[in-house]
Amino acid sequence: MRPFTYERVTDPDAAVTALLDGTDAMFLAGGTNLVDLMKLGVARPATLVDVTRLPYDRIEHRADGSVLIGAMVRNSDLSGDRGIRERFPAVSQAVLAGASGQLRSMATTGGNLLQRTRCPYFQDITKPCNKRERDTGCSAIGDTDHRDLGVIGTSVACVATHPSDMAVAMAALDAVVHIRLAGGEERAVPLSRFYLLPGDTPDRETVLGPGDLITGVELPPPPDGAVMLYRKVRDRWSYAFAVVSIAAVVATEAGGSLREIRLALGGVAPVPWRAREAEGMLTGHRPTRALLLAAAEAEFAAASPLPGNEFKIDLAGDLIAASVRDLTRPAGSAGSFTREERG
Repeated sequence: MRPFTYERVTDPDAAVTALLDGTDAMFLAGGTNLVDLMKLGVARPATLVDVTRLPYDRIEHRADGSVLIGAMVRNSDLSGDRGIRERFPAVSQAVLAGASGQLRSMATTGGNLLQRTRCPYFQDITKPCNKRERDTGCSAIGDTDHRDLGVIGTSVACVATHPSDMAVAMAALDAVVHIRLAGGEERAVPLSRFYLLPGDTPDRETVLGPGDLITGVELPPPPDGAVMLYRKVRDRWSYAFAVVSIAAVVATEAGGSLREIRLALGGVAPVPWRAREAEGMLTGHRPTRALLLAAAEAEFAAASPLPGNEFKIDLAGDLIAASVRDLTRPAGSAGSFTREERG
């Protein structure tokens, strides 16, 4: 590990000054991802600026039904917050699915959004990786182990997936990221525009510039009458990243048609993937299995799977169908689709 200096700050101005004045400086919050990357040699900061004492550690529930989650709120506090569990249960479910209890007690909201991919080629400094160093090549594409890589939104420069569970739930909830820019101005960026697809520049993952600091995440009020869930398919029950995951938010009309539906997917793309094509096909219609699967097929029409991960497309379709079914099925009804629902 490269020797580094450590500085703890207690106000935002000092944090930005320390970062911009330092050589190869990085912000440090919970460190649950950054410290691992430092041990692997992927991240090699000369200076760590500890921002955990900044005044962004509260959850503010507002009268209009929205909530502002401070960037320094620990994942354990977020998942256990009563207002989050009652009104934004997909967020609580996602955080609880995302890591061990020990990690949740250290990890922060802002850090969770900024965690780096778990692509094994990114983490292995003996292999070329465009995400670590642009224009060096993507080892993942040329190798044979593609199972955990992306199928949509990827590019010839990078096929890695984004690892966050929480970000997927927040994407479905139209979250807005609050940022303090290096110059002191405040900016609010929808989560849908916060992350950048790899294109030719996979080393740039978000809109953040040098010295920019996440201060919080705002969740607008959910749609009236909405129900939601987060569901994760993984290789083992305890502490595993998603093979495919989904956050679904659904509001229905009296006749069973979908007044509003929001779907976000994890494990399939370099960013939390908002399934807007599927949403558009489903809105205003009753969610029969045939329609749900057709919507999923349309969503992945532009997919570019690699040998060995094509199954993610069918798995995502089944996950969309099952999740929407469970959110719209009347209480006490049978577990399978009726003949009418099957279309």
